[in-house]
This record gives sequence, C-alpha cells and structure tokens, in this order.
Amino acid sequence: MDHFNAIIGQSPALDSLIRSAKIVAATDVTVLLKGETGTGKEILATAIQQASTRANKVFITLNCAALPESLIESELFGHKKGSFTGATTDKQGLFQAADGGTLFLDEINSLPLSIQAKLLRFLECGECLAIGEIKPYKVDVRIISATNADLNKQIEIGEFRSDLYFRLNVVPLELPPLAQRTEDIESLIKHFLALFENAHTLTAPKFSKQALKTLKAYPWPGNIRELRNLCERLSILLAGRIIEPENLPSEFTTPNILNAPVATNNFTLPENGLQLDSLEADLIHQALHRTKGNRSKSAKLLGISRDTLLYRMQKHGFSMPH
Repeated sequence: MDHFNAIIGQSPALDSLIRSAKIVAATDVTVLLKGETGTGKEILATAIQQASTRANKVFITLNCAALPESLIESELFGHKKGSFTGATTDKQGLFQAADGGTLFLDEINSLPLSIQAKLLRFLECGECLAIGEIKPYKVDVRIISATNADLNKQIEIGEFRSDLYFRLNVVPLELPPLAQRTEDIESLIKHFLALFENAHTLTAPKFSKQALKTLKAYPWPGNIRELRNLCERLSILLAGRIIEPENLPSEFTTPNILNAPVATNNFTLPENGLQLDSLEADLIHQALHRTKGNRSKSAKLLGISRDTLLYRMQKHGFSMPH
C-alpha cells in the first residue's frame, strides 16, 4: 500500500519530495517539514508515520501555536498533582502517551524558549521531566516537526535555539508552494471535486479551459488549502455547472499587480533589489520596539489591521500573544 497517495500531484518538485520522504519513513530519523501555511505538511507527516515501522503505534499531533506557554509544558511533559494551582491530579504528557510511537509537533516555530530547552533534552538523551517531579522519565518517541516560518531568522533574533534547530533539522523536507507546482492544479481540482461531490451529494461542477488558465496564473497565497476551499465553495454554489473565469472570486480575475500604475512615494527600489521578507520583518520589529510591544499601536504605525499584524508576526516567527 502506498501511504503517499494522499499527496496529490506529479510535478517534478513534488515527485522529488515524495521519493525522499519514502526513504526517510523507513528509518527512525528526526524529520523537519518546512513550507508555507496550507502546503500540506500535516498530510506529509501522516504519510511518513503510516509508512514507518511505527505505523501500528500511536500517532499524536500537537499544534504548538494553539496553546499558551503556561499549558504547553504540562501538555507535552505532564505534571504532578499539586505542582501548580489547578493541578488536582497527576497528568500524563503527550511524550508518555506517544511512547513507542510518533509525535508530530506542528508550527514548532511557535514553541516558547523555555519549552525548547526541555525538548532539546529529550532529543539528546530521551529524557523528559514532568512539572513538579525531580526524577526524569525515559520514552521512545519519534519526532516529526513542521514550521511555516524561517527558523534561521528566529535564531538570529533570539527566539529559537540553534542547538535545537540542528537536532530537529537532521532531515529537512521542504514542501513547495502551490504557485511553484501549477501543473498539479488540475489533479488537485479533480480530487477535491470528487471529494465534495460525495460529501454533499451534489453533481460536481467542471472548470473551463479559460478558468483553469486563470487559476494557474493566480499566486495562491493560501496554497492547497485555499484551492480546497475554493473547490468546496463552487461545488455547493455552482453544482453541475461549467465554471468560467467570471464565476471565480474577484481576487482571481483582478489585473496583475505588474500592470498596475507605479505608486508615487518617497521610497525607491534599490537597483540591486531587496529581500522583501527581511524588510517586512525588520519594520515589524521596529514598530514593536517603538510602541514597547503594543500590537494595536504597532499595527497603526504600519498602516495595517491588528489581525494582519498578528498574522505577519506569526509568519516571521515573532512571539505571539498568549
């Protein structure tokens, strides 16, 4: 059985990735999955686990960005009764629960520094320490982690440990963004339309050649997740119809930014270009420093909404609010 069938596409970039993932799956090596949000990192992690020697063992997933720092340590390593307010019973951590199996740490770029030290300890000697305990316990757990941010940038600003990065980055696998594998768009659409036709018992729509051409020209900031959502929306609203470009949301058919008039302001693009991601991260850092960390004021300084600021902070690996 090919456990990687859930990863749809035949583009060279994807084919190379899957070949490497199959080799990695047969070992017990620590894996770090890299890629933008929506590229399918959790699907790949699941495929690696299912193709591994631990396939019949427990597989646990934790999104490191979903819990505040005060809860992550207890969730991962467990705690002893009475170790803190509210600890009314002993609690088993995910490391103990995953003993013999695999633990997938998604968005590991959001893991607080204090917890990074304890994760490093486990990767170095297999030991974990529950909150309130003085004696560590040992477990046999394979770690697969994933990041949607550049960990090297986080290391530079002191938000991620370089020694932990080297322990996690034994075998890095980078998922290409959808914009770099547009030849897979038709296969993905076919897969999603069949999925939603069955789920909603509606006749699937069909995309015209012009509509497909429009989709292939789109930059897909939300990657495969964005394409999936589009297919579900159209499967419901335009069931059984032929989808033309005019049926697509406006963002797919607005003129390309390259054809828009050049804005006039005081900034001139350097002749040798610049690193836009680095510039954006630096401006966010300056705004946060100037406002002493006030995110609402920082967003106002940058001319964006607070939600947009939080999204971009997460993208660049800044510490997020609890």
